[in-house]
Amino acid sequence: MKVSLFYEFALPRPWAADDEQKMFQEGLKEVEAADKAGFSTVWLTEHHFLEEYCHSTAPEMFLAAASQRTKDIRLGFGIMHMPPAINHPARIAERVATLDLISNGRVEFGTGESSSVGELGGFNIDPADKRDQWEEAVQVAIRCMVEEPFTGFKGEHIQMPARNVVPKPLQRPHPPVWVACTRPSSVQMAAQKGMGALSFAYTGPEALGERVRGYYDEFENAAAPSIPVMNPNILAIGGDLSMMVAPTDEQAVERLGIGGGFFSFGIMHYYMTGMHTPGRTKVWETYASEVANDPTLAYGPGRGAIGSPETVREFLRSYEASGVDEIILLLNPRAHEATLESIELMGKEVLPEFIERDAAAVKAKAKRMEPILAKAETRRRPWAVPAMDEEYAFGGLPTGRGGSFTASEIPEAMEEMAAGQAQAAERAAGEASS
Repeated sequence: MKVSLFYEFALPRPWAADDEQKMFQEGLKEVEAADKAGFSTVWLTEHHFLEEYCHSTAPEMFLAAASQRTKDIRLGFGIMHMPPAINHPARIAERVATLDLISNGRVEFGTGESSSVGELGGFNIDPADKRDQWEEAVQVAIRCMVEEPFTGFKGEHIQMPARNVVPKPLQRPHPPVWVACTRPSSVQMAAQKGMGALSFAYTGPEALGERVRGYYDEFENAAAPSIPVMNPNILAIGGDLSMMVAPTDEQAVERLGIGGGFFSFGIMHYYMTGMHTPGRTKVWETYASEVANDPTLAYGPGRGAIGSPETVREFLRSYEASGVDEIILLLNPRAHEATLESIELMGKEVLPEFIERDAAAVKAKAKRMEPILAKAETRRRPWAVPAMDEEYAFGGLPTGRGGSFTASEIPEAMEEMAAGQAQAAERAAGEASS
């Protein structure tokens, strides 16, 4: 089992003027330490407008900075929002490919629909359409990475003419693809599509084991991949997966403070129970008040990777026994020095045994999956590419001119292009009047 870290960049109020700058700078130092310690991946979520709970609104920017401070740790989008009003799929392809190039091929491409009403409403997205938008956007983004040129798409939510999207990623044909899974049915869907499952798990390792077995059973029996390269992996993240490691259990609990449950509380507030007034609602203050009434909320749904190295080893072994491929640990807000010591202790006293076992497990799994992947290939369902008429596919400028130009031909070519634009405008005006 791989062990990774997850950043939401929570920033409880009150804020000083330089708190956000300090938060990102400290995060970069922590990721640099995590790379040296042997963590597998640093995953960044993407959220918008979820103040206090998550200030990770441009994960590609932070991951790009982290890529220049690290050598081995992989850089995960966990997840990137796919609705085109938030991220156009061509821009997704460009950003993912650029990060993959400057990181020497370390990107993990996690995708998601977006689900918070505050986020969807902020971009005027109908929640009823988000699954369909995800379906189209994943197809277009990956085709933009793979096709030379991208041959165009005309769907219900996305319309894009033929263009050669550059640059292309270093990991060919594309980085590993994941999808966020909050329910067993979405884990099943990930397996059917041949994608990795970013699975939220709140009920402990035993229930997670059932989810893992269900994912691989579905993969073996029903995977019909629609992405070029399958990614048969499932990882776990959840409110009971906070990390705080110290020399003793007592020190770890003291350093955790009340921050361990804020991830779960923030989800409940923004996704289920909270009425939020932008810039006014005090999320942390409300959380702290509830913890005062019920101190068990400070840990989240479960104890988590909190304690001495020995305690944390035993906790991680219980998840390793579930068969999950990777576990992502949450970091406490406003706890930089304690987090750095936690990362150092993990690298020295916890991670080595998991890294060694994982290396052997990956080799055994690759052999075990060979016939399963071959069987899945026989069920492959190519994406249905909507037909594009030539005018639309090549940008609506049917000048008939193709190939390259010499310097002396450029003025003539510009005139032809202007004439084509005028013709297109005349046709559009005629259609509008009729």
